[in-house]
Amino acid sequence: MIAVIIPAHDEERHLPACLRSVARAAECAELAGESVRVIVVLDACTDGSARVAARHGAQAVRLQARNVGKARAAGAALALEQGARWLSFTDADSEVAPDWIAAQLAEAAQCVCGTVQVADWSGYGTVVRRQYEAAYRDEPGHRHIHGANLGVCAQSYRAAGGFAPLRSHEDVALVEALAVSGARIAWSNRPRVRTSARADYRAPQGFGAYLDRLHAGALGVAA
Repeated sequence: MIAVIIPAHDEERHLPACLRSVARAAECAELAGESVRVIVVLDACTDGSARVAARHGAQAVRLQARNVGKARAAGAALALEQGARWLSFTDADSEVAPDWIAAQLAEAAQCVCGTVQVADWSGYGTVVRRQYEAAYRDEPGHRHIHGANLGVCAQSYRAAGGFAPLRSHEDVALVEALAVSGARIAWSNRPRVRTSARADYRAPQGFGAYLDRLHAGALGVAA
């Protein structure tokens, strides 16, 4: 069984598109009918995220942490209890490609770090987009780490100790722990994910904060 784990804090607006994309990926013929369970971790949600998850047939985990590391770990713990052999992670403001899960598994690695594509740059403009794209490697062998596009086998996840309880960079910490444990890591751009460039990002030092720093630099403002 494969599990897809999605942390969510007040994601009623973005979650439907995310879950629709995951449902398509779960039906990919390359998975040969293997079961895919979708787990939404509702972290301190006060909106309708729980209703959205239920409407799309996802399992729900509830906690009051406001901590993405704890949220991902809680979803992973449930998936492992239910016998998942592979854990795929994305974010509620992201949409995965129809072959996303299959593309992760095709790497035949113990961890797969994928790339992301920004879905809409309208909030930042061309200067920030050019700066971002000049520094970003959307190609095999990249060294980017995104919680929105990350996969790991259950055995290696356990061996590395799982996600640390960090509000940001929990994905980086896990990949570093996996590397120390000797896991085979694939740095691939075959698993595709489109993510938002929204201003109301959740992780204080995550992807959205990085875009904000680029924006501040473009405006000549100290970040």
